[in-house]
Amino acid sequence: MARIGKRTLIVPAGVEVKVTDGVISVKGPKGTLTQSYDHRVTVKVEAGKVTTLIGAADNESLALQGLYNSLLKNMIVGVTTGFEKDLEMVGVGYRAQMQGKTLQLQAGYSHLVEFVPPPGIEFVVTGNTKIKIKGADRQVVGQVAANVRGAREVEPYKGKGIKYVGEFVRRKAGKAAKATTGGGA
Repeated sequence: MARIGKRTLIVPAGVEVKVTDGVISVKGPKGTLTQSYDHRVTVKVEAGKVTTLIGAADNESLALQGLYNSLLKNMIVGVTTGFEKDLEMVGVGYRAQMQGKTLQLQAGYSHLVEFVPPPGIEFVVTGNTKIKIKGADRQVVGQVAANVRGAREVEPYKGKGIKYVGEFVRRKAGKAAKATTGGGA
């Protein structure tokens, strides 16, 4: 147990990690991310390496050590390369377009569905049906992608809606496939 928490993270050139008063700050070319952490975990930054340490070896402390190590890794990757999620729209008349920084969707409703990006998030629309969500904070990118997908989730009969690229949608047969077996009046 606790293998993830014990790993040492290498801080790449151009990235600065600071730990002050229970807050971790990671600054890099794509921006600055901050994260508060639990007092049971100690974060050490020395010679371009970051480690997480715990005082007691109980299960909860071990879990927190792994959690904050993973969050630190995501912060370092986020400020260097960033994260992105790809969505695609399936359905006749389903389109996405940009109006300034606002994402506008025609998703089978009588009105447009609009999404204003939170700070640090960027929408990119290609081919009217492909949406790319980019940002440095992995949690925010995932939440915004889930919110956009939730505007019109994929329905199981025709497969229309907004889905992640590569997502498998289990299809249902519908009424036409109902077996007409025997009996009944």
